[in-house]
Amino acid sequence: MERYTLGQVSIWFVLDANYDLGKYFNWKNIMKHFNLSEFDSPDFPNSGINMDKKFLLKIDTAREIAGVPFKITSGYRTKEQNQKVGGVIGSSHTKGHAADVHCNNSVSRFTIVNSLLKAGFNRIGIADTFIHVDDDPDKVTNVIWTY
Repeated sequence: MERYTLGQVSIWFVLDANYDLGKYFNWKNIMKHFNLSEFDSPDFPNSGINMDKKFLLKIDTAREIAGVPFKITSGYRTKEQNQKVGGVIGSSHTKGHAADVHCNNSVSRFTIVNSLLKAGFNRIGIADTFIHVDDDPDKVTNVIWTY
């Protein structure tokens, strides 16, 4: 059973392995701060639909907590796009479980990282110009790294 909170309303779902909430919801209307297209791979229009739905709700929550805009510089990536940008094999971006958020100063970096942690993320990478966040279930948790 999975629980999704939409504002002050909680919705419970009994999910099987093939369940796709995207068939029943317009994610654009559920996410308060993002359009699904912000997560598209540059080489594959409308590929943001491949993003994990729980990830999207969690990053939307982080954005709400932060109170500042998040500019997504990389969301879903095709394997070709991942290779083009020098991403690692098995990147969480190719699974729809990751995003990079633009950041270029220490104040916004603190605000974004703090909100990601409060929203429940526990895999964060910090670079000079972006913050990587993912919730890849196949990777170790409770880690923060630098690039």
